[in-house]
Amino acid sequence: MFDGKFRVHVEKYVRPVGVGLTRTKITPDHLTIAGLVVSVAAAVAIGAGFLRLGLLLVIAAALPDLLDGALAKAANASSQRGAFFDSTVDRLTDAIMLGGVAWYLGDTRGGTAAVLPFAVMAVSSLISYQRAKAEALGLHAKGGLMERAERIVILCVGLLFDSGLYWVMWAMLVLVSVTAVQRFVKIWRQAAVAPATAQRLDARRSRRASRRAAFADRRARFGSRRRDG
Repeated sequence: MFDGKFRVHVEKYVRPVGVGLTRTKITPDHLTIAGLVVSVAAAVAIGAGFLRLGLLLVIAAALPDLLDGALAKAANASSQRGAFFDSTVDRLTDAIMLGGVAWYLGDTRGGTAAVLPFAVMAVSSLISYQRAKAEALGLHAKGGLMERAERIVILCVGLLFDSGLYWVMWAMLVLVSVTAVQRFVKIWRQAAVAPATAQRLDARRSRRASRRAAFADRRARFGSRRRDG
């Protein structure tokens, strides 16, 4: 949801920063790695009970993720390898930070509560897989109620309140589950229509090819008659 509606506006503000970073020796991969390192620090802070510090570090970990794409575009360094690396680190970052939340909830609410962030991570991974598989099949799978940006925002809200983090995790689990269902339905409908659409396009191309062949044949015969005459 955030990606679709606000990313363009955010990129407008981070683009000049990306241009400025091209004057340094920093690469997009450096920023991606920096975000990963900060996410580890955020997880440790959250797990140790320093939720406000964890909040600041979660925000700090999100900044390189905004800037690496802007730097790649400004430096004309966008690549499939960079996109793959960035996406992989995003999943790893999510797992690490939710692991910190699991550590904290396990200490404060018992082992059962610690399962909750892992459930959120499992469903979030399903959402990512749905998109990857759909795009591999040539289908559109973006969108939904709870994408990665929304998950980070809600996590930040939960870190503001010591007693509220547990319930925020429950809310996040419900929302990511709804998103997974939304994407499944969206992809399922496209997949159901796609073969029929492909058949119609093939039939249309076949008719056009037949008409062109018939027209070329008529022209050839007309030209032959004129030469005979």
